[in-house]
Amino acid sequence: MSERYVCIHGHFYQPPRENPWLEHLEQQESAYPYHDWNERVTAECYAPNAAARILDQTGHITRINNNYARLSFNFGPTLLSWLAVKAPETYAAILAADRESQAHFDGHGSAIAQVYNHVIMPLANHRDKVTQVRWGVTDFTHRFGRAPEGMWLAETAVDLESLEIMAAHGIRFTILAPHQASHVRLIAGGAWQEVNEASLDSREPYLVVLPSGRTITVFFYDGATARAVAFEGLLQNGERFADRLLGCFDAGRAQAQLVHIATDGETYGHHHRFGEMALSYALHHVDRGRQARVTNYAAFLAKHPPRREARIRERTSWSCSHGVERWRADCGCRAGADAKWNQAWRKPLREALTWLQQELASVFEARARAVFVDPWRARDAYIDVILDRSPAAVTKLLTAEAKDGATADRTEALALLEMQRQALLMFTSCGWFFDDLAGIETLQLLSYAARALQLSTALTGTSLEADFVSRLAPAESNRPEQGNGQAIWERSIKPHVVRAEQVGAHYAIRSLFEPYREHDRVYCYHVDRNAHHLLESGRTRLQVGQVTVTSEVTEEKTKLCFGVLHFGDHNLSCGVHLFKSEREFDEMWQAARLAFDQGDLAAVIRHLDRHYDGLAYSLGSLFADQQRWILDSLLAATLASAEDAYRQLHDQYGPLARYLRRVGLPVPQAIKMAGEYVLDTTLKAAMAAGELDLEKISHLLDQAKDEAVPLDKAGLSYALGKAIERAIALLRLRPADLALLQQLCDAVGLARAAAFDVDLWRVQTLYWDLSQRAYPDFAKAADHGDDRSRRWVERFRALGEVLKIRVA
Repeated sequence: MSERYVCIHGHFYQPPRENPWLEHLEQQESAYPYHDWNERVTAECYAPNAAARILDQTGHITRINNNYARLSFNFGPTLLSWLAVKAPETYAAILAADRESQAHFDGHGSAIAQVYNHVIMPLANHRDKVTQVRWGVTDFTHRFGRAPEGMWLAETAVDLESLEIMAAHGIRFTILAPHQASHVRLIAGGAWQEVNEASLDSREPYLVVLPSGRTITVFFYDGATARAVAFEGLLQNGERFADRLLGCFDAGRAQAQLVHIATDGETYGHHHRFGEMALSYALHHVDRGRQARVTNYAAFLAKHPPRREARIRERTSWSCSHGVERWRADCGCRAGADAKWNQAWRKPLREALTWLQQELASVFEARARAVFVDPWRARDAYIDVILDRSPAAVTKLLTAEAKDGATADRTEALALLEMQRQALLMFTSCGWFFDDLAGIETLQLLSYAARALQLSTALTGTSLEADFVSRLAPAESNRPEQGNGQAIWERSIKPHVVRAEQVGAHYAIRSLFEPYREHDRVYCYHVDRNAHHLLESGRTRLQVGQVTVTSEVTEEKTKLCFGVLHFGDHNLSCGVHLFKSEREFDEMWQAARLAFDQGDLAAVIRHLDRHYDGLAYSLGSLFADQQRWILDSLLAATLASAEDAYRQLHDQYGPLARYLRRVGLPVPQAIKMAGEYVLDTTLKAAMAAGELDLEKISHLLDQAKDEAVPLDKAGLSYALGKAIERAIALLRLRPADLALLQQLCDAVGLARAAAFDVDLWRVQTLYWDLSQRAYPDFAKAADHGDDRSRRWVERFRALGEVLKIRVA
């Protein structure tokens, strides 16, 4: 029998979602109860795959595996940059899995690189293709500590030029869909044979000989099995998944065989709940059996180089049956929204962005020629600064690339390079993938365009915005209320452009509610306080000051002065402008202070209005996440008053509601609404408390059931899950705490009995860790007659039982 191998590839990716001016991902309501979609998909997929369960026949966890160590995988660089900051445990587990895979697969890591920000490579120009590959390789090397052997092409969209560039940068292989092969033959010679998905043998690698004479290996995955995993429910059973893979081998074949698939990594947990468990079991089942061995592409290639070569179908992809038209035309491919919608907007969107890209390239070449020895080489090197925004990294880049070395104009150099970064981000594939021009993915692309335009205008003094928007105007949303591209730009993009003055206003307003330090940060801006005055009278406050705002990205410094008058609650007015002189600032301050001391608030407003040319900023000018936090604090007293009123109503009529429910009569809507609000808010408050009052939570849940109150199940599930996570994290610090151990056991029991599903994945993971680290010592002490240790072991095992983990 031939050598048989199985390889499963996961393409893990989220589109970049950060605000281009703040380098911060703001709250996305559609991801509730999570802050944003990155956080939600991490909880559902990226983290669970780092600690995936294998169950026995009774449903108890017997193993926890890091799937990444046995997968072949790639993570989008922009997603990894988010994970490194916001989910460091998961990020560390991904890197550790690659190191583990190297040890397991003869020195070949399972991680491969990706073109940087998921552009459709056949639609990119040559320069951008080079930068996408170089940035992808550099980002990978920076994170994984080794050079990549393979690289993922966004949407597997391929052309020969892209493969040439990849091969020139040391990439040995890539992964394509089976329909992307056109002809194959033996490397030893012979006639070319035309192939399609049905006739191509995907169980071996193929060599592609490029026009330059370079070569790259292509693995064409098993399309039918990949579709079964992604769309046909194969992940409902891990053993069936493994058997499907093992059933794809050719029994009569003498040469080594590789059965392999590629899907979106999010298939395993986000698209299909518990998909990571089916994956873990399938990998374990294959590893445990003798029919095949799990491997990765690089390890297989090292042992079994291609016997055949292939020709590819250029300008094709895995997710568009029309080649790459999905990213530039109304080809009929869509994500599944209203069947009456069209995607005619794709063409004018790409044309507008392509025009802007070319104009920005002209600006870059004209101005960067005076700054850099080779402007486009400097752009390629800019990835080192993106990965490390420190002044030292900027100096290193300028020393290597600028004509004047480290003495070059840092702000101009960085602004030019950042303008090009935004121009690259404008072409992230997701902006065309979905169904409407006004979708959040497309709005993200337009935000990048707005940031690039802003930088270009600052560099040249000439705005390209009007010409760009006129080209965007022919694009029409499918939703009449959204209008065309121009309307969307004016309503959804232009008002959100951030200038230094807005950063100053945010600083001034937020500091009324939570003081900043003398040297502090507002997202990716450093703010240094130069002067500050605050007067208070009752609820009214007057604050004026001077700050220097420095962009961490371009190092541009802007000196500002501000004045804000707060009347209490949400009522405030703020003015900001460029600092002119100490004399002018002092005159304004003295006049405003005198009026404030005299109680003449109208005069204070006149002084501020005259000095700042209008009071243009209010609470609504705050950046979204901070605005939400401040509004929540301002509304606390109002909501408390409303809650008291609802509570009185519920206390008075709750018994009636329960009686009506018992006798089968409808509960009046007003009484039901009061019960819903009171029980929901009280439950969330109890779950957020430092110590869980399980008796109170249980009583409230029973009340809600008796009154048939519709609760916010998603929010309560999230809150209770986080509360139990806090408790078990505390147990890790105090493992001998018997009372805490009992409380955890009771809390998990409550979660299991709740009318909503509580995700206990992280709790199980931490328990498993305790079973490896703490349990053996307590068990040993119990065996030697220590009564406290015996009780600890009993409670720990009881906790394991409700968590469905059986301790040996």
